[in-house]
Amino acid sequence: MKFRSLLVLATALGATVGATAYAAEPAAANTPAARPKALAHELSRAEFEQLLAKPDQLLIIDVRRPDELTRVGGFPAYFSVQIKELENSLDWIPKGRTIVTVSNHASRSGRAADLLAAKGFKVAGTVGAQTFEEQGGKLTKFEIPVRPAPSAAAAASGAAKPATAN
Repeated sequence: MKFRSLLVLATALGATVGATAYAAEPAAANTPAARPKALAHELSRAEFEQLLAKPDQLLIIDVRRPDELTRVGGFPAYFSVQIKELENSLDWIPKGRTIVTVSNHASRSGRAADLLAAKGFKVAGTVGAQTFEEQGGKLTKFEIPVRPAPSAAAAASGAAKPATAN
C-alpha cells in the first residue's frame, strides 16, 4: 500500500512538474503560429478590387513598417500606421468609410481589423499585399526620395547657425 501511495504521489508530482515546465515556456505562446487566427475576413483579390472601385467609400490602413512598404509595395492611397500605434490613432480614422487593413500576408492586418471592428469601425476585411500580388494584383512601388547632401558652399556660407549664449 505504501508503494502504491508513492507511485500515485510520484505520478502526481510528475504531472505537476510537467505542467509547470510547459507553462514556463512563454516564448512558444508568442510565436506567430501560436497566435489565434484573426476573426476578420481575408479578402480575395476580386473582393478587394471591387472595394477599390469605390475609393470615396474606402479607407486602406496599412500597418506595415515603412521599409516593408518600399520593399514590397502597396496601394496608391492609404493611411499608414504601424500595428503597435493603431489603438492610439483611432481618433484619426473616419468611421464613415469602409476599412480594409493591409500587411504583407494579412496576419498583422487581421489583428488590426479585429481591433477596429471591436471599436465600432466598419471593416470589410484584411489583405496581404504580397498575397494580393501573388494572385495577379498590381502593387504600387514606392521610392524614398534621396535628400542631396549639403554642398560645401552652403555649409561655408553659414547654412548651419552657431549657437549663441544668452
